[in-house]
Amino acid sequence: MACSKLFLGDLPELISKVIQYFRYNHKTLHSCILVNRLCFIQRLNTYKVCYSVQKWIATVKTSTTSNERYFVRNTNLTFIQILNFTKLIYKSLFLIFIENKVNLHSFEVTLPKDIDIDWFDEIFELILQNPNFIYNIKNFEINLYIITADNITKFLRVVYSNCYSISSLYIIVPKYYDISTYSIIEKSLSQLINSQENLQKISFGFNKFPLYHSLLSLKSHNCSNTLNTIIFYYVNFKDIIVLNEVFNQLNVLESIHIVCCYSLDYNFIQQISNVIRPFKLKSLFLHETLQIESLKLLIQKSGNYLENFGISFGITDNESQQLLPLIIKYSSKIKYLETTWLDNESVYLLFSLIENITQNLSYLIINYIDFNYFDRHNISSIILQNLGQILPLKLEYLNLILSVNTSDLKIFLENFQNTFIKKFLIRNTKNDESQDILPYIKEYIVKKKRVKYLAISKTFYGENEDLFFQKDVVKEFQLHDIQVLNYDDLLIDFYNFIKEVD
Repeated sequence: MACSKLFLGDLPELISKVIQYFRYNHKTLHSCILVNRLCFIQRLNTYKVCYSVQKWIATVKTSTTSNERYFVRNTNLTFIQILNFTKLIYKSLFLIFIENKVNLHSFEVTLPKDIDIDWFDEIFELILQNPNFIYNIKNFEINLYIITADNITKFLRVVYSNCYSISSLYIIVPKYYDISTYSIIEKSLSQLINSQENLQKISFGFNKFPLYHSLLSLKSHNCSNTLNTIIFYYVNFKDIIVLNEVFNQLNVLESIHIVCCYSLDYNFIQQISNVIRPFKLKSLFLHETLQIESLKLLIQKSGNYLENFGISFGITDNESQQLLPLIIKYSSKIKYLETTWLDNESVYLLFSLIENITQNLSYLIINYIDFNYFDRHNISSIILQNLGQILPLKLEYLNLILSVNTSDLKIFLENFQNTFIKKFLIRNTKNDESQDILPYIKEYIVKKKRVKYLAISKTFYGENEDLFFQKDVVKEFQLHDIQVLNYDDLLIDFYNFIKEVD
């Protein structure tokens, strides 16, 4: 198990489990692969490692048995002592990684709290003294959050001076940096981009300022002939004026993803229209008021490349009624479809879209949440009565967040008997204890084995009840080769989905 977890990158989970397992006898810890064979480690996430250490210390400190307090003899520590102790363990772990010459493949730096900066400074000093620790990174993700410009520029300088092998670069820049601080950081990011010899994928996230230097860096000889994927995630295109200049220089670009971005207006579309190369828009997820005429030009130019499409709460009924026919007309290759907030007319357009993409559709998420009880119940009923018969023969993933009436659910389950769903999720938002859907799940899904993984959650006046915690039911379903999982654990994050599949 340890080896598989390591290759998958679940180091923080392993650290926690290993410490818990060996806490009764620290000597046996040295027999663990994490201590004796650290060369296996390929992926590190600073925040998750830190969180695992904090969680372990909290568990030991509050333990009532002496065995569980083996590593912390005095649990009557002050807040400052606990922080220092946590920092010591955190630093020691990284020191062990470095001393054992870990061949680091992926490195994620995330510092969401002020206190994490002090800990990061400790790690930064270690890296500064041991630059070979990062020389072979392939995947690098940096979430800037509250790091000062001075801290981040120093760290980035170490990275771009010692590592030239990054193939996937993910950059998150929060909105609350001021323009002067952002400008300093962005110039360092552009130097990082310029330094890489085989950059194939880049993601820009949460930028409210122009990506001027970073985007122009993509025109370098290295990037122009290696970069095949760009992700824009919560980026404001308002003052970005170099898009066509950059895209026209990218010789091998195969995949563009626009996720929850702002200002997809005439100025943005005009730049895209001036791109002489095919604009291969693979993902489009919309969440704000649209300029339909501008968006129409984008879909006409790139709709044939579209594989992942989503509309969210910011889209009005009128906009969805104009948008969905465009997708139906120009985009037949969609594999991932996610929708929220549909009105009576839009829901039937959704059915037409699903029928149009049946050959390719693998992931479908329908999330209808409305504070108006009648509308929520009515739209949910329409969906359940009409969806089952138009689903493809096989789905990788189906997630329905609806107000479920048992009679409507029965119709849906009867109609999709020819469909096999690998991962099927239901979140029932109907505040009615009398509507027990479990008998219908057993009758139409469990007995007929139409699902491999199942997750069911019920929201009852703000409280969630998850089928996963009904252990007798879980065991019963296992007898039919259906694994019941926690609903939240099966949820797909659209951004992570794109990062992993492309």
